Amino acid sequence: MTRSLLIALAAALALQAGPAGAQDRTVRIATEGAYPPWNQTGPSGELTGFEVDLANELCARMEVECEIVAQSWEGIIPALQDGKYDAIMAAMSITDERRQVIQFSDPYADSPSAFVAPADGDLAAAGLAGGRLDLDEVGPEEEATIEALQSALEGKTIGVQVGTTHQNFLETYLEDADVRRYDTQENLDLDLQSGRIDVALADQAYWEPLLAGEQGQGLAIVSPSMAGGPYGEGIGVGIRQGEDELVKKFNEAIAAAREDGTIRELSEKWFGFDASA
Repeated sequence: MTRSLLIALAAALALQAGPAGAQDRTVRIATEGAYPPWNQTGPSGELTGFEVDLANELCARMEVECEIVAQSWEGIIPALQDGKYDAIMAAMSITDERRQVIQFSDPYADSPSAFVAPADGDLAAAGLAGGRLDLDEVGPEEEATIEALQSALEGKTIGVQVGTTHQNFLETYLEDADVRRYDTQENLDLDLQSGRIDVALADQAYWEPLLAGEQGQGLAIVSPSMAGGPYGEGIGVGIRQGEDELVKKFNEAIAAAREDGTIRELSEKWFGFDASA
């Protein structure tokens, strides 16, 4: 091979490698694509939402290519373990139960949960909305609020998305309740709006935009905002066990995006309030 050909080959390889210090890997990130405004699928199939914007922002800070893919909620952790993608950003709460099978980045967002029911129903009239119920340390005041919720929800059919921390809450504090589990939040919402269930449980960052729009007409938050305990430690990036370097890179990018206000700005854009952790 001639010297001029070797020089040309080296130049071509340098162009393919990109700028000095850039990562040569693509990080594949899964999101549900069915939990707006955290993540959603547009009319033409494009993924949008708070976590899609944030994922692209974090990848840019990590200097990696970012590929975001849709994955149904029920199979999202097994597919991560099988290597279908590298990370999960899907409004996934950090819990001890999930830590047994995957690891997490530091939290990038935190949103309490709440029950939603018809605004003209008896649950709305019960006067439980407002305030915050912290389940990390349950004392007499928290116990009184839980008992009031249990009494108000007695005999009600409660809708919840399967495999969520909201289901964990119901199994912990309302184990005898009539609970209907759904594969997607959209299917849950349809039954709530049609009256096939009495009340639904999801996070407040999901409910607020829905209640402000046409789909939420006639519905209202009917409970305190609930956090801690079965709800975990905030929402983070799910990553396979053993991928410690990737966890470190996500943590550094999350910290930088939090410090310069990027996460706050994105959460205010999509949720209407600051949900940054």
